Amino acid sequence: MNVDLYDFDLPEHLIAQTPLLDRASSRLLTVNKENGELSHQVFGDIINHLLPGDTLVLNDTKVIPARLFGVKEDTGAKAEVLLLKNLDGDRWEALVKPGKKLKKGNVITFGEGKLRAVIEEEGDMGARILSFTYDGIFQEILDSLGQMPLPPYIKEKLDDRDRYQTVYAKHEGSAAAPTAGLHFTEELLDRIRERGVDIAFITLHVGLGTFRPMSVDRVEDHVMHEEYYILSQETAELLNETKRRGGRVVAVGTTSCRTLETVGSQCKGGLLHASSGWTGIFIYPGYEFKVVDALITNFHLPKSTLVMLVSALAGREHILKAYHEAIEREYRFFSFGDAMFIY
Repeated sequence: MNVDLYDFDLPEHLIAQTPLLDRASSRLLTVNKENGELSHQVFGDIINHLLPGDTLVLNDTKVIPARLFGVKEDTGAKAEVLLLKNLDGDRWEALVKPGKKLKKGNVITFGEGKLRAVIEEEGDMGARILSFTYDGIFQEILDSLGQMPLPPYIKEKLDDRDRYQTVYAKHEGSAAAPTAGLHFTEELLDRIRERGVDIAFITLHVGLGTFRPMSVDRVEDHVMHEEYYILSQETAELLNETKRRGGRVVAVGTTSCRTLETVGSQCKGGLLHASSGWTGIFIYPGYEFKVVDALITNFHLPKSTLVMLVSALAGREHILKAYHEAIEREYRFFSFGDAMFIY
């Protein structure tokens, strides 16, 4: 299957640079996955599409201030580091800039020496393994020196860090926010519960896959970067009960979707159980969903793995039709953009 089948023209002015002040005022495009029917609303109307007996699944990962600006110890040249994954202790997988000038053995210092990193290993496209040394508590140092790791297409600085966190963010570890969840407020979640909809939580720490474009021509040749997930026994039992009573499992974001389908695949479509570990699941058309019935998501990059995931759920033709209409109506795209509900 050719990657170009998932290409479309996106005007640059539709890429949202800042979050809306009112989270629930984003626009909402609903897509019927059976017939492709579309409707246009605001995100707060999502409550009308969630039915008593459904379960909404949220990813409660929390973004860490993972972008660090420092200098090479020997030359004083500027260096940028984006932390992606804690490997063990003080060793991290990261992306670095400038990738061509930061080599194995180089030392980078941050905050006038408060934090020091040695490059232990080199990978492709700026990937490195770093080992950190410091005095004190690493997370406190990161909070004081680091910046929120906004995607590269967002040019404006975000003054309020919390605008790149979901209101239910809990477990630190992500290099990017699960952005479909940014639309929810505590008030909206309370109204959803009052409607008779259960809310469940999973954790998937978003990593390198968010920042890496596809570099292959055939979809089947792409290899996903693994990310760490946790699905508790409490969530597993609630989802099993949801299926028993005929309710829908509604994933909020592609990260929740990938976690649920990872565990569903392990259980071969049977009863879910607690699970944790690394997932590199790649969902594209032809995939048979085992857990997820509906999905709340943002609008994604052309030719991205995320466009392929939503196409697997709703069909490529329905998704491209929806995207073309969203572009015509000037929906906001990507992390701080508007939302889509596939049901």
